[in-house]
Amino acid sequence: MNDNAPDVLVLRANTHGLHARDYADLLADRLPDHDVRFAATSTEERDLIEDATVVSGVDIDAALLERAENLRLFAGVAAGYNHLPLERFAERGIAVTNASGIHAPNIAEQVAGYMLLFSRHLREGLHRQQRNEWRHYQAEELMGSTVTVVGLGAIGTAVTERLSGFDVETIGVRYTPEKGGPTDEVIGFDGPEFEAALAETDYLVVAAPLTDTTRGLLSAEEFRTLPPNARVINVGRGQIIDTEALVTALRGNQIDGAALDVTDPEPLPADHPLWDFENVLITPHNAGHSPKHWDRLAEIVAENVTTLSETGDEASLRNLVQS
Repeated sequence: MNDNAPDVLVLRANTHGLHARDYADLLADRLPDHDVRFAATSTEERDLIEDATVVSGVDIDAALLERAENLRLFAGVAAGYNHLPLERFAERGIAVTNASGIHAPNIAEQVAGYMLLFSRHLREGLHRQQRNEWRHYQAEELMGSTVTVVGLGAIGTAVTERLSGFDVETIGVRYTPEKGGPTDEVIGFDGPEFEAALAETDYLVVAAPLTDTTRGLLSAEEFRTLPPNARVINVGRGQIIDTEALVTALRGNQIDGAALDVTDPEPLPADHPLWDFENVLITPHNAGHSPKHWDRLAEIVAENVTTLSETGDEASLRNLVQS
C-alpha cells in the first residue's frame, strides 16, 4: 500500500476539448474527505492507479487495469460504454457507471436549432448575406408540425421539453410504450404504429442509443414512408441510419433534408456525397459539447463516490451500467 496514493483517480484523456484536470479539480472540491488526483502522464497513471478505489476516464487499457488492485468503480465520462472492457470489469467485480444524461440540455438545444434552421430557412438567409443580397425569401413555421422523437431517454425527454413552447405535436418511440412519456403519443419500434407515425412526421429526431433494435432502423423502406417534406435529425448514433439509403432518399427528393451530428462512417470521409447536399447540415459529433460537461459529471461521480464509501451499495449508484 502506497501511503501517498489517492482513492479517486482521474485519467488523463480529455473529451470534447475539455481538460480532464479541470474535472479532477471539480471532484476534489466536492469530495473534501477523499484524496482526488489527476494523472497527467502514463507513468503517473501506472503509479497512482494501484491503490485507487475509484477511477474515472474515457477508457482504460488492459495493462493499466491489471495494476488497479483495489478498484471498485470505473466511472466513464461518456454516455457510451460499449468501448470499455466490460467483461474484464465483471470478472474483477468492478462496478461501471457512465455519463448518461449530462449531455441532454445541450444536445436538446442543438436539435431545436436544427429544426429552426430548417423551418425558418436560415441557411438561405446566410447565403444571401454572404452575397450582400437584400432579397426576401419564403420560410415556414415550426408551429403545427409533427415531431417524432426516437428514444425517450434523457436526451429525447429534453428535446420534447424544449419543444413544448413551439406548439408542435410530438410522438415518442420507445421500447416500452406502456410506460408512457413526455410526448403527446408514445409508441413502440415495431408494427403499423411506427409506420403510421413516420407517414405523418415532419421532423424525425433520432436520439436513441445503438442497439440490435435500432441498428439500421431507418433504411430504404422508412425513407419511402416519410413525407417528402420531412427532415431527419440524428443525434443518436450514425449506424441507426442506413447511410446509402439516406443518400438515395436525398437524391430522389424522398425527404426534404437532414441534420447529422453523427454519421456512418464516422468521421465522414471528405469525399462522401453527404457533404455536397445543400439541404444537409453536418456537425462533427459536436452536439455533446458543453462547458457544463465536467460540472454535471462531477456531481454524479462525487455522489457515487460518497455512496460507495459510506454504504458500499453498488446497486444504488447513479448511472450504473453493471455491477
